[in-house]
Amino acid sequence: MTSAPDSSEAALALKPRATWLESMAVYLQPRVLIVLLLGLSSGLPLALSGSTLLVWMRESGVDLGTIGLFALVGTPYTLKFLWAPLVDALHVPFFTRQFGRRRGWLVFSQLLLIGAILLLALTDPARSPLFVALGALLVAAMSSTQDIVVDAFRVESLPESEQAAGMASYVAAYRIGMLISTAGVLFLVSAFESTGIARSTAWMWGYVAMAAMVLIGTVTALAATEPEQSAQAEAATRGDSAFTRVLQAAIGAFSEFLARKDAWAALAFVVLFKFTDAFSGTMTAPFVIDLGFTRNDYAAIVKGVGLAATLIGGFAGGFVARRYSLAASLWIGAVLQALSNLAFSWLAIVGVNQWALALAISVENFTSAIGTVIFVAYLSALCKNPLHTATQYALLTALAAVGRTYLSAGAGYVAQATGWPMFFVISVVVAVPSLILLIWLQRRAHFEMLGPVRV
Repeated sequence: MTSAPDSSEAALALKPRATWLESMAVYLQPRVLIVLLLGLSSGLPLALSGSTLLVWMRESGVDLGTIGLFALVGTPYTLKFLWAPLVDALHVPFFTRQFGRRRGWLVFSQLLLIGAILLLALTDPARSPLFVALGALLVAAMSSTQDIVVDAFRVESLPESEQAAGMASYVAAYRIGMLISTAGVLFLVSAFESTGIARSTAWMWGYVAMAAMVLIGTVTALAATEPEQSAQAEAATRGDSAFTRVLQAAIGAFSEFLARKDAWAALAFVVLFKFTDAFSGTMTAPFVIDLGFTRNDYAAIVKGVGLAATLIGGFAGGFVARRYSLAASLWIGAVLQALSNLAFSWLAIVGVNQWALALAISVENFTSAIGTVIFVAYLSALCKNPLHTATQYALLTALAAVGRTYLSAGAGYVAQATGWPMFFVISVVVAVPSLILLIWLQRRAHFEMLGPVRV
């Protein structure tokens, strides 16, 4: 008869399970849940001035060239580092006094964001594309300001033991917020249309509903507590003038970063890494509509299969980043997100087939999520100085948006000139410059100098 294990053996047998339960329990910590809900609020506005707006414009009869140019309304995402020091250093009348340094800016930016979305809801793409552009620009400006504050709040409020869970929760919730403002809006517009109201009015109410969704972030900010690090920084600089605080935040962040070896090459790599994703993503929604799929077909697949693929891809990206070195992880993410564009070339040849659309969307969401998680790990590794984390992170994410905003602005003209199958082949080729930079930085030991990256 087999003897019973002694107490030490039993403890060892239970240890992996206890460790797993402890690692899962951290996701239920109040601070992590706060960051999760703020991630949802941050993810909501991006598509409202991006892919969802492009569907609205295409249905209103706007030509592809003009639609492609609308990528330029994302300019605030590329320039937000310019006013990030203001967010770090300045007080917002009433809001800072009532809610604190970070929470005051959160509530203030979210209220302005709600107003901007409501203003965009009242525009008409068919009659006044210029007013649509101005409304979208305001949404992007308020959204990018909210991102600056949320990034700073996340870094300052979470202890080291909860940073990884907070990052994972934030990224997942951000992507879910984007899906709500893409597929969710498309479903809402269809539902409003089914009641007999005009299409333009249905789109208006869809955007009004998204403005109301931003209140989730506002309530979360009101329920949260001001980060202790932020309160300490506020106390330390209380005697300084506003101009001095802004100057210290700006100069310290930029000079510290640019003094590093190969800083300019690293910045160029940040700009180009997600360009292949952005170039194809700018035209994905118009492509699907042009191919003959209905708005509901696209919405159902993006919200169902696309969401599942995104979440699985996020976990896969975390596994890759833990399993391999940072350089190897970036190679895996870069190659996968580039080659995934070929799925849309295949879809363009196959034509209207819902299974083919589901597969193409799944491949794109899965690989994009892997690339995003690995890319966020790289950006976090570049922000070494806790005194300048908010401004440096804003600089890096702003540069990352250059590909989506400026380099992708001509995507519509490329699609018109080449046709859809060749367009997505070209979107693979545009990944080559980032791969060349990756080779160069790897040979210069850039990634080894960053040290281990915790995801």
